[in-house]
Order: sequence, then C-alpha cells, then structure tokens
Amino acid sequence: MDKRVEAGWFQRLAWSVLAVGSFSLLVWVPFLYVAIRRGRGSDWGAFASFALYEVAFLSLVSLPTGKGEATLGLVVLAGLALAVWLLAGPLFDKPTPRNAMTGAGPAPWPGQAAGNPYLR
Repeated sequence: MDKRVEAGWFQRLAWSVLAVGSFSLLVWVPFLYVAIRRGRGSDWGAFASFALYEVAFLSLVSLPTGKGEATLGLVVLAGLALAVWLLAGPLFDKPTPRNAMTGAGPAPWPGQAAGNPYLR
C-alpha cells in the first residue's frame, strides 16, 4: 500500500511560510520531509531539484555583483513561487474525512437477513 502524507491547510501554510520566510534558504526542508515519509521516487526527485537549486543559488550569490542581479532575483521569485504552489497544492495528500464510515452502518451478522426486523 502506498504511504500517504496528509496535511491540512495550517500545515501547508506553515511549510510555505518556512520556505518564503527563510528567503529560500530552507526551501528543501519540506520536500525532504515528504520524501522520507512517503519514499516515492518523484518525491526524492523534487527534493533533489530544490537542494540543487539551493546550492546553485548560494554559489551565484557569492559571485561579484554585476548585471545578473535582476535575473538572479527573478530566478529566486520563480523558484519560491513554484515551491509555494507545490506545498499548497499537489505535494501533500488531502486528509481523509473523519466520518467516512458514518453512513455505512454495521454489517449484518452471519446468517442474518439484512431486511428481517425480527433478527435485530
């Protein structure tokens, strides 16, 4: 059975605030969390891409200032927008409803007819 990583809106918002509030320095943390919990190859790929993004970002920031600063800013904004979209939307599974089995009712006993009122 596939593992699920469910998250409500508060947890999704908290992960997004971590990514944006750290100025994209910790954007890889929620993706590592999901990759460890769920273990899918696509989750590990998302984590690896954001970790590589972080390494490239830190190496480009350390270069001397020049004409590429505006481009670097646009790359950071695009990366953060993609991370927030993934964290708020398709990365986490939707929580299962708490009352999913409420309307089902109990199963009849063995040998009991479902509609016989005298055997209840």
